[in-house]
Amino acid sequence: MTADPPLVLDIDGTLTRPEGWGIDPRVFDPIREWDAPVVIATGKAFPYPVALCHFAGVPELVVAENGGVVYTGDDVFFTADREAAQAVAEEYRAAGYDLGWGREDTVNRWRETEIAVNLEQPVEPLREIAAEYGLEVIDTGYAYHVKDADPNKGEGVEVIAEHVGFDLAEAVAVGDSINDVSTFQVAGRSFAVANADEAAKQAADEVLEDVHADGTLSVLERVQGTREDV
Repeated sequence: MTADPPLVLDIDGTLTRPEGWGIDPRVFDPIREWDAPVVIATGKAFPYPVALCHFAGVPELVVAENGGVVYTGDDVFFTADREAAQAVAEEYRAAGYDLGWGREDTVNRWRETEIAVNLEQPVEPLREIAAEYGLEVIDTGYAYHVKDADPNKGEGVEVIAEHVGFDLAEAVAVGDSINDVSTFQVAGRSFAVANADEAAKQAADEVLEDVHADGTLSVLERVQGTREDV
């Protein structure tokens, strides 16, 4: 008999509409009907992937903030401290720059371990300040993320796989950015959507012909029922 393989899915650029913003509603039914664990691994703040799982109707298996927060469905693990990233943000503002999200800043309001800066803001001074605090800045194509260099999505996915009890060698990962490279490295099969950055394309087993959710949906259709159920 065959079954569905475990999935590891990014959000932005991967589950989004072809124009790049907003979840493509076509992904909800396949994810909800998937007969294996579905891990949402994203750079977004913790509440966003939890809400996505809730609205999709699947168990909350989440790697958020590029590995800074990991939720196994039972326990939440924090693998980095937000204090240093917050200090970078404050120094960046003191230098005359802005995070770029407006006064209420809902992008960072619920972040636990990192800070995100709008891509329209100057990145070089941000990198210089971050380096002083021993942090890195990664460009996911949606924001500059100021984060601890150690945690990553792949390590978070490994924690979830061990807790839930599935074999990562059987897992399929789909993503679009440099922050998905670590996920591609731990999953048995990896796919970069056509809009992916060069780092993701180089790390993936296959680069898809279609962009965003179109690419992801093509993968789900192809791999469904391909795991040997022993």
